[in-house]
Amino acid sequence: MKKFAIFVVLVLAAAAAGAYAWATRHPAIAPIARPAPASFDKNLVKQGEKLAGFGNCHVCHTKPGGKPFAGGLGLPTPFGTIYTTNITPDVDTGIGGWSEQAFMRAMRDGVDREGRHLYPAFPFDYYTKTSDADLKAIYAYLMTREPVSQKPSANELPFPFNIRLLLAGWTFLFHEPGEFKPDASKDAEWNRGAYLVESLGHCGACHSTRNSFGAAAKSGPGAYAGGSAEGWYVPPLVAATPAPIPWTVKTLVNYLIDGWDGQHGIAAGPMTPVATDLADQKEDDVFAIANYLMSIKGGAKPAAEQDKLAADAVSAAEKLEWGHAQAPAVPNDPVMQKGARVFETQCATCHKAGGKPAPLALTTVVNAPDAGNVVMASFYGIQPPRGVLDRSMPPRATQIADDEMVALATFIRARFSKKPAWTGVEASVRAARAAAH
Repeated sequence: MKKFAIFVVLVLAAAAAGAYAWATRHPAIAPIARPAPASFDKNLVKQGEKLAGFGNCHVCHTKPGGKPFAGGLGLPTPFGTIYTTNITPDVDTGIGGWSEQAFMRAMRDGVDREGRHLYPAFPFDYYTKTSDADLKAIYAYLMTREPVSQKPSANELPFPFNIRLLLAGWTFLFHEPGEFKPDASKDAEWNRGAYLVESLGHCGACHSTRNSFGAAAKSGPGAYAGGSAEGWYVPPLVAATPAPIPWTVKTLVNYLIDGWDGQHGIAAGPMTPVATDLADQKEDDVFAIANYLMSIKGGAKPAAEQDKLAADAVSAAEKLEWGHAQAPAVPNDPVMQKGARVFETQCATCHKAGGKPAPLALTTVVNAPDAGNVVMASFYGIQPPRGVLDRSMPPRATQIADDEMVALATFIRARFSKKPAWTGVEASVRAARAAAH
């Protein structure tokens, strides 16, 4: 028995040593002198700017009121708060001393120049699919930005999530490195859309479910089945969408470029900067994205059927609008009556028959599985994407008390949706209030 116990200990020790060696297999890459901005081809830099827009790099790597790409934005996760890094070419606090090789390793493998594992809040598990040529262009763009001396705040992660070495295990389990491989059975437009969505666009990072380790589903029923981001519900990109009118390539392109479509409403929350960035991209690329997303949804319905569905839904939605001649009466229920009064004073100026916003009954937020997005939009407003600056929504967090918000959300769901009443509205209100945007 003693010999067997010694054998087991030796095996475990060897396994632990092997695991440690594997986890620390990435050596530091020697720093370089910061390359002169003029050393990069101007066309490459311009291409890198477009590609960085697809990746929304500035969104996460710029804190409110901060310098672009200097980091410091706190990203709340189920495991604690992670602060984004400085990716300006500052030598001491940014990536000015990073070689192209070091940059590409971070994007592909989630390991920084010093050999430390990066937290997957940085979506390297998507960026890994980006081509070498595109990564080199992004590197050129970032290395020609204004260097900013700004050291990021320390992450606020409890034990054991503050142990970076454990990220090697996450990478082993959930990261599949390698460039995007085109599907020979699909055409060039589909493959272009798939490449942008699956790599730089990292759409699945928000639109897919995540497991208990925080890994996004890349296949199976969880892939593109909807998720959450920054306190907002993120709708599915598959066929099971809560949108009352099925999406088409045209409406998707409208939404992606302008951030608004008359049959679906406006982009809000974390989708806002995505639409703003896409407004700067080539229309061909946005159409490619839309076509790929429609393939995920299972394709479009026949034109005649789609047109009838849309016409019927719009007609029904308009009749529910506040002030419409055929609008239903408010039920004789204390909560509904209270919610209607709040709607009249806080919402009806814009959300009324003939108003500028899309009819509420057509929007995903009203038909979503919970009240979260309605509450978030009501409390913190909508700062619209650049393509539709005239469609803003003012915040009402100081004008609407929590009990009023519960009644308002309950009324909106009952009035503008045929789906069952929301449960947990009080919890949605508490969570939104705690977000304190």
